[in-house]
Amino acid sequence: MSPYWKGRLLEYFCLGVPAYRLRHRVPLDLKTVQRWFRILRIAIYSHEMKEMKALLAKAGADAPLAGGEVRFGSDFTVSNGQLALGIYKGNGRVFALPVRFSAGELDAKAVAEAGKLHFWDDTLAGTLLKVRGNSVVVEGERGGRKGHEVPADIEGFWTFTRQWLKHYRGVPRLYFPLYLKEIEWRFNHRSENLVKLIRNLLDQRVPAESELLRP
Repeated sequence: MSPYWKGRLLEYFCLGVPAYRLRHRVPLDLKTVQRWFRILRIAIYSHEMKEMKALLAKAGADAPLAGGEVRFGSDFTVSNGQLALGIYKGNGRVFALPVRFSAGELDAKAVAEAGKLHFWDDTLAGTLLKVRGNSVVVEGERGGRKGHEVPADIEGFWTFTRQWLKHYRGVPRLYFPLYLKEIEWRFNHRSENLVKLIRNLLDQRVPAESELLRP
Protein backbone atom coordinates (compact mmCIF):
# COMPACT_ATOMS: atom_id res chain seq x y z
CA MET A 1 0.00 0.00 0.00
CA SER A 2 1.34 3.42 -0.94
CA PRO A 3 2.18 6.06 1.69
CA TYR A 4 -0.57 8.21 0.21
CA TRP A 5 -3.30 5.64 0.91
CA LYS A 6 -1.86 4.83 4.31
CA GLY A 7 -2.24 8.51 5.16
CA ARG A 8 -5.77 8.73 3.73
CA LEU A 9 -6.88 5.62 5.60
CA LEU A 10 -5.33 6.94 8.81
CA GLU A 11 -7.49 10.04 8.46
CA TYR A 12 -10.60 7.95 7.79
CA PHE A 13 -9.77 5.87 10.87
CA CYS A 14 -9.45 8.95 13.09
CA LEU A 15 -12.81 10.16 11.77
CA GLY A 16 -14.28 6.85 12.88
CA VAL A 17 -15.19 5.48 9.46
CA PRO A 18 -15.45 1.66 9.73
CA ALA A 19 -13.48 -0.38 7.21
CA TYR A 20 -16.61 -1.87 5.63
CA ARG A 21 -17.86 1.61 4.69
CA LEU A 22 -14.72 2.32 2.67
CA ARG A 23 -15.13 -0.54 0.22
CA HIS A 24 -16.55 1.81 -2.46
CA ARG A 25 -14.45 4.85 -1.50
CA VAL A 26 -10.88 3.58 -1.86
CA PRO A 27 -9.17 1.45 -4.54
CA LEU A 28 -8.16 -1.17 -1.97
CA ASP A 29 -9.71 -4.47 -0.99
CA LEU A 30 -11.47 -4.75 2.36
CA LYS A 31 -8.86 -7.09 3.89
CA THR A 32 -6.08 -4.59 3.16
CA VAL A 33 -8.02 -1.79 4.84
CA GLN A 34 -8.85 -4.01 7.81
CA ARG A 35 -5.19 -5.02 8.17
CA TRP A 36 -4.03 -1.38 8.21
CA PHE A 37 -6.73 -0.41 10.70
CA ARG A 38 -5.61 -3.31 12.90
CA ILE A 39 -2.03 -2.00 12.84
CA LEU A 40 -3.34 1.38 13.97
CA ARG A 41 -5.32 -0.26 16.77
CA ILE A 42 -2.26 -2.24 17.87
CA ALA A 43 -0.24 0.99 18.09
CA ILE A 44 -2.98 2.54 20.23
CA TYR A 45 -3.36 -0.61 22.31
CA SER A 46 0.35 -0.71 23.12
CA HIS A 47 0.32 2.95 24.15
CA GLU A 48 -2.79 2.67 26.32
CA MET A 49 -1.48 -0.48 28.02
CA LYS A 50 1.71 1.31 29.01
CA GLU A 51 -0.27 4.27 30.33
CA MET A 52 -2.61 2.03 32.32
CA LYS A 53 0.17 -0.11 33.79
CA ALA A 54 2.12 2.99 34.82
CA LEU A 55 -0.92 4.41 36.59
CA LEU A 56 -1.75 1.14 38.37
CA ALA A 57 1.88 0.64 39.40
CA LYS A 58 1.92 4.13 40.89
CA ALA A 59 -1.32 3.39 42.74
CA GLY A 60 0.10 0.19 44.24
CA ALA A 61 -0.69 -3.51 44.26
CA ASP A 62 -4.13 -2.92 45.79
CA ALA A 63 -5.25 -0.61 42.99
CA PRO A 64 -8.45 -1.56 41.16
CA LEU A 65 -7.77 -3.79 38.15
CA ALA A 66 -4.13 -4.28 39.22
CA GLY A 67 -2.77 -7.41 37.58
CA GLY A 68 -5.54 -7.45 34.99
CA GLU A 69 -4.94 -8.85 31.54
CA VAL A 70 -6.08 -7.39 28.26
CA ARG A 71 -4.07 -9.45 25.82
CA PHE A 72 -6.25 -10.19 22.87
CA GLY A 73 -6.55 -13.81 21.89
CA SER A 74 -7.80 -14.61 25.40
CA ASP A 75 -11.38 -15.67 26.06
CA PHE A 76 -12.94 -13.46 28.72
CA THR A 77 -16.49 -14.74 28.36
CA VAL A 78 -18.16 -16.26 31.39
CA SER A 79 -20.40 -19.28 31.48
CA ASN A 80 -23.57 -17.41 30.56
CA GLY A 81 -22.08 -16.03 27.34
CA GLN A 82 -21.28 -12.55 28.56
CA LEU A 83 -18.04 -10.61 28.83
CA ALA A 84 -17.21 -8.82 32.09
CA LEU A 85 -15.72 -5.35 31.75
CA GLY A 86 -13.97 -3.34 34.46
CA ILE A 87 -13.73 0.47 34.18
CA TYR A 88 -11.33 2.49 36.35
CA LYS A 89 -10.89 6.24 36.65
CA GLY A 90 -7.60 7.64 37.90
CA ASN A 91 -5.32 10.62 37.33
CA GLY A 92 -7.90 12.32 35.15
CA ARG A 93 -8.19 9.39 32.74
CA VAL A 94 -10.41 6.36 32.31
CA PHE A 95 -9.15 2.85 31.63
CA ALA A 96 -11.06 -0.32 30.83
CA LEU A 97 -10.28 -3.99 30.42
CA PRO A 98 -12.03 -7.33 30.26
CA VAL A 99 -11.85 -9.08 33.63
CA ARG A 100 -12.20 -12.71 34.61
CA PHE A 101 -15.14 -13.39 36.91
CA SER A 102 -17.07 -16.57 37.40
CA ALA A 103 -20.85 -16.34 37.03
CA GLY A 104 -21.15 -16.70 40.82
CA GLU A 105 -18.74 -13.83 41.44
CA LEU A 106 -20.67 -11.66 39.04
CA ASP A 107 -23.89 -12.37 40.93
CA ALA A 108 -22.15 -11.62 44.21
CA LYS A 109 -20.90 -8.30 42.82
CA ALA A 110 -24.41 -7.48 41.60
CA VAL A 111 -23.31 -7.00 38.00
CA ALA A 112 -26.47 -8.60 36.78
CA GLU A 113 -27.71 -6.90 33.65
CA ALA A 114 -25.79 -6.48 30.44
CA GLY A 115 -25.10 -2.88 29.50
CA LYS A 116 -25.78 -1.40 32.95
CA LEU A 117 -23.01 -0.09 35.19
CA HIS A 118 -22.46 -1.29 38.73
CA PHE A 119 -20.26 0.96 40.89
CA TRP A 120 -18.06 -0.33 43.70
CA ASP A 121 -16.83 3.20 44.48
CA ASP A 122 -16.22 6.52 42.71
CA THR A 123 -13.26 5.13 40.78
CA LEU A 124 -14.34 1.62 39.81
CA ALA A 125 -17.32 0.18 37.97
CA GLY A 126 -18.19 -2.98 36.09
CA THR A 127 -20.65 -4.09 33.45
CA LEU A 128 -21.42 -7.00 31.14
CA LEU A 129 -21.42 -7.22 27.36
CA LYS A 130 -23.24 -9.82 25.32
CA VAL A 131 -21.24 -12.25 23.19
CA ARG A 132 -23.03 -13.59 20.14
CA GLY A 133 -21.08 -16.12 18.16
CA ASN A 134 -17.72 -14.50 17.51
CA SER A 135 -18.86 -10.93 18.14
CA VAL A 136 -19.18 -8.69 21.20
CA VAL A 137 -22.35 -6.61 21.02
CA VAL A 138 -24.01 -3.85 23.05
CA GLU A 139 -27.40 -4.26 24.63
CA GLY A 140 -29.32 -2.59 27.44
CA GLU A 141 -30.60 0.94 27.79
CA ARG A 142 -30.88 3.05 24.70
CA GLY A 143 -29.76 6.61 24.34
CA GLY A 144 -27.45 8.45 26.68
CA ARG A 145 -26.55 11.93 27.75
CA LYS A 146 -27.45 14.62 25.29
CA GLY A 147 -25.20 17.47 24.24
CA HIS A 148 -21.79 17.78 22.69
CA GLU A 149 -19.72 17.69 25.87
CA VAL A 150 -18.85 14.21 27.15
CA PRO A 151 -18.37 14.13 30.94
CA ALA A 152 -14.87 12.97 31.93
CA ASP A 153 -16.18 10.31 34.29
CA ILE A 154 -16.99 6.60 34.19
CA GLU A 155 -20.59 7.15 33.10
CA GLY A 156 -19.44 9.49 30.35
CA PHE A 157 -16.89 6.92 29.22
CA TRP A 158 -19.48 4.13 29.19
CA THR A 159 -21.93 6.23 27.14
CA PHE A 160 -19.09 7.04 24.75
CA THR A 161 -18.08 3.35 24.56
CA ARG A 162 -21.62 2.15 23.87
CA GLN A 163 -21.98 4.63 21.04
CA TRP A 164 -18.75 3.47 19.40
CA LEU A 165 -19.51 -0.24 19.81
CA LYS A 166 -22.93 0.27 18.23
CA HIS A 167 -21.26 2.27 15.47
CA TYR A 168 -19.04 -0.74 14.70
CA ARG A 169 -22.12 -3.02 14.73
CA GLY A 170 -20.43 -5.52 17.01
CA VAL A 171 -16.70 -6.28 17.10
CA PRO A 172 -14.82 -9.59 16.70
CA ARG A 173 -14.35 -11.25 20.06
CA LEU A 174 -10.71 -12.05 19.26
CA TYR A 175 -9.92 -8.38 18.67
CA PHE A 176 -12.24 -6.87 21.28
CA PRO A 177 -9.37 -5.61 23.52
CA LEU A 178 -7.96 -3.71 20.52
CA TYR A 179 -11.28 -1.99 19.89
CA LEU A 180 -11.72 -1.33 23.61
CA LYS A 181 -8.33 0.37 23.89
CA GLU A 182 -9.04 2.35 20.73
CA ILE A 183 -12.27 3.68 22.27
CA GLU A 184 -10.45 4.39 25.53
CA TRP A 185 -7.79 6.34 23.60
CA ARG A 186 -10.43 8.31 21.71
CA PHE A 187 -12.17 9.19 24.98
CA ASN A 188 -9.03 10.22 26.83
CA HIS A 189 -7.90 12.39 23.89
CA ARG A 190 -11.30 13.51 22.58
CA SER A 191 -10.33 17.21 22.52
CA GLU A 192 -7.01 16.63 20.74
CA ASN A 193 -5.87 16.10 17.15
CA LEU A 194 -6.08 12.32 16.79
CA VAL A 195 -4.28 12.27 13.44
CA LYS A 196 -1.23 13.94 14.96
CA LEU A 197 -1.33 11.67 18.01
CA ILE A 198 -1.50 8.45 16.05
CA ARG A 199 1.25 9.55 13.68
CA ASN A 200 3.43 10.04 16.74
CA LEU A 201 2.54 6.51 17.91
CA LEU A 202 3.51 5.10 14.52
CA ASP A 203 6.92 6.75 14.83
CA GLN A 204 7.54 4.35 17.72
CA ARG A 205 7.89 0.60 17.39
CA VAL A 206 4.53 -1.07 16.78
CA PRO A 207 4.46 -4.70 17.98
CA ALA A 208 3.59 -7.41 15.49
CA GLU A 209 0.21 -9.02 15.98
CA SER A 210 1.89 -12.34 16.79
CA GLU A 211 3.67 -10.71 19.74
CA LEU A 212 0.37 -9.79 21.35
CA LEU A 213 -1.67 -12.91 20.71
CA ARG A 214 -1.83 -15.30 23.65
CA PRO A 215 -0.41 -18.72 22.71
